[in-house]
Amino acid sequence: MPDIAKLIGGKWKLIILQILIFQGTKRFNELRRLCDGVTQTMLTNQLRALESDGLVERKIYAEVPPRVEYTATQKALDLEEMFEAMHNWWLSHS
Repeated sequence: MPDIAKLIGGKWKLIILQILIFQGTKRFNELRRLCDGVTQTMLTNQLRALESDGLVERKIYAEVPPRVEYTATQKALDLEEMFEAMHNWWLSHS
């Protein structure tokens, strides 16, 4: 069983997953705007890692310029309750 910290650990992976799980499919630049402070390189690396781990699906459209969309997979959507529990914990302790 993979280490959960490796799958979703780190600031950006959690933010990316939260956006894709609760807001749906996003294009790269939309994600970049929503992840305030992330660099293009870091976002690319985090998306590739999430895709490699089966948490994010990338779809490329044959257009000019190319359009790429990212969507949470069912494996990622199964984390929704965990995100809600973390949010509720945060609200009760802040």
